[in-house]
Amino acid sequence: MERAAHVIKSSKISRGILTEDDLARAIWPASVGKAIASHTVRVRVVRTLLVVEMADATWQRQLYPLTSQILERIRKLTGSEAIQGIEFRVAIPRRQPQRADAPDGVASHLVSSADESDQISDPVLRRVYRISRRKATA
Repeated sequence: MERAAHVIKSSKISRGILTEDDLARAIWPASVGKAIASHTVRVRVVRTLLVVEMADATWQRQLYPLTSQILERIRKLTGSEAIQGIEFRVAIPRRQPQRADAPDGVASHLVSSADESDQISDPVLRRVYRISRRKATA
């Protein structure tokens, strides 16, 4: 891994393709392990500081004492002294995509009609009820 990082860093072609952020993201799992890497959200380089965002403050407190060991491992993998420090931050929770709400009349009609048909215990009668309801609303 160290040789690969050294070749990538010394190649003129890779300098144009890979940024410091790309290289940091690539070596992060190898430098801390899969377990820790799976709990980090984002890794980026700001000047000479590696900024690592994680989901919660517990991971931040656990990783802070390991800063020097992680930094040493990163330097060994990259073969460079470009990264001088590591900052662990708690990431701001991102909002998940949300569905648009249906108009009140449509949503309440669908919910109430589904509840009505589910209350019919006989499957044949339930199907007949649904078909007749569909014809009536069409």
